[in-house]
Amino acid sequence: MASPSTHKRKRHENSSSGASALLEADESQARASLSAPELAAASPSSSSSSASASVSSQKRSRLEEDSSSTSNTSSAPASAYPINPPPTDRPVRVYCDGIYDMFHFGHARSLQQAKSLFPNTYLLVGVCSDELTHRLKGKTVMSDVERYESVRHCRWVDEVVEAAPWVVTDEFLKAHQIDYVAHGEDAVVDAEGNDLYQFVKETGRFCTIKRTEGVSTSGLIERIIRNYDAYVLRNLNRGCSRTDLNVSFVKANKIRMDAKINEYKANLNDKLGEWKDRVTENVQRVWRSEFTRWFESPSSPPHP
Repeated sequence: MASPSTHKRKRHENSSSGASALLEADESQARASLSAPELAAASPSSSSSSASASVSSQKRSRLEEDSSSTSNTSSAPASAYPINPPPTDRPVRVYCDGIYDMFHFGHARSLQQAKSLFPNTYLLVGVCSDELTHRLKGKTVMSDVERYESVRHCRWVDEVVEAAPWVVTDEFLKAHQIDYVAHGEDAVVDAEGNDLYQFVKETGRFCTIKRTEGVSTSGLIERIIRNYDAYVLRNLNRGCSRTDLNVSFVKANKIRMDAKINEYKANLNDKLGEWKDRVTENVQRVWRSEFTRWFESPSSPPHP
C-alpha cells in the first residue's frame, strides 16, 4: 500500500517543485511535533490524520490560487477583441500614438495604463509632427519638438517615435517590432467611416485603455479662451508687451480699464458690506438697550 505522501505526489505531479517542497516540509514539521506514542497510535482514519490532511489541503489550495493568479498576470489583458498571447522570452512591445499637445495628467494616465498592460512592457509612444497635425487636425499650442520632449520625460515611456504616422500600418508595426497597439475605447474612423485600427483588432494586437474624464487639451484651451481678457491682463502685468500678445493698443487699454473698473466695484462692494454690518450692529445694540430699559421700567415702552 502506497504511503499518503506518495498519493499526494501523484495527485499534484503538475504542481511546481516549490509548492511540493513546502508541503513536504509542513508535513515533516507536523510529524516531528508528535510524540512516539502519538505516532504509533496515528492512523489514516484517526482525527489527527484528518486534521493534518485538511491543513495540507487548505495550504495546497492557497498555493494553487497563488500560482493561478501569477500566471494570469502574464497573459493578455481582457478585451472585446481576441488578443494574441504575449511573448515570454522578451519585453512586450506596446505602442501608443497621439498629438500630446499641452501634455497633462490625462495623457500620463493613459500611458501608465499602456505600460501596465503586461508585467514586462516596453512602451513606444508615437508623436505626430506639426506638418501632419496642422494639416489634418488643426493648430497646436506646442511645437512638435516641445511635444516630443514632454512625452519623453514621462516616467512610463521607454521610447518616443518622432513624426509618427497618422494611420498605423502593418509595415510600421513590423519595422518597430510592435506586439500590441493600445488606444482608447472610442473608435477612430476615416472619412468613409472605416475603423483605422480594424486590421490591428483582427490580427489580435489591439488593447484598449481608458480616457481620464474631465481633462483634455481642448478643455484647457477652452478655459483660456473663456477667460481671455484675464490671461491677457496677467501677461501684461508680468511684463509682456501688447505686441508680444498680438493685442492692439485699444484692446490692451480697454482690458486695463475694465480691470480697474472691476477692482473699484469689488472695493465698493467690500465697503458697502462693512457699512451694512456696522449699521446692523448699531441697530441691534440700540434695540437691546431699549428693551432692557423697558423690562426694567415697564411703564415706559421702548423707543427705536
